[in-house]
Amino acid sequence: MQKLLIVDDDEALRRLMRLELSDTFEVIDSGEPDQALALALELRPDAILLDLHMPKYSGYELLQTFMTFSHTQNIPVVIISGDAGGKTKADCKELGASGYFAKPIDFGTLRTCLSQVTKTRKFIPRAEVRVRLRVPLKLRGTDQHGNKMEHEMTTDNVSISGFLSTAATELPIGSIMDVYLMSFGTNYVGKAKIVHFDTKASPLWQYGWIFTEKTGPWVLQ
Repeated sequence: MQKLLIVDDDEALRRLMRLELSDTFEVIDSGEPDQALALALELRPDAILLDLHMPKYSGYELLQTFMTFSHTQNIPVVIISGDAGGKTKADCKELGASGYFAKPIDFGTLRTCLSQVTKTRKFIPRAEVRVRLRVPLKLRGTDQHGNKMEHEMTTDNVSISGFLSTAATELPIGSIMDVYLMSFGTNYVGKAKIVHFDTKASPLWQYGWIFTEKTGPWVLQ
């Protein structure tokens, strides 16, 4: 029987999903993102159901981690979220999610989706290492009204193709800004785009950035 890992901090919903899906899958579940990552690395499930809003880590961050680690990057991840917005769904797809279901869950449709994604598991040829590293950056761009913006941020972690940062300013998803390294002078790196954000702790916002172009030095090569 195929293994299914459910990651959701709502214990009642985990019980319901286990009841609905245990006739098709061997279900393993966790409400702790750290434990869920360890279970995914150890058990190599055939699919993962992932909630977006959990303590400690956002589901976006855990999805990025699953897509980055070589041992989990080919496991299809299906998002379960209380947010039915089309923008959230598009952001998850861009990060690598194989499916997206808004709560309350249509379990018939979910079973069909899981059957399809476990038959065609994704193959990603190269793992990307994500490193917890605090790097001071300056970002420059324009808002939707054409007004110039400049923000100083420090990364929470970095990869070859992007970074996670926290700021006290709310910026819209899709914003593209020039990135400058501030460690030794001001060095232009390239342009980066916000692919997701989450409220870390008021009034702070946590942003996930992906480079759209790199022409200068970056901390990982």
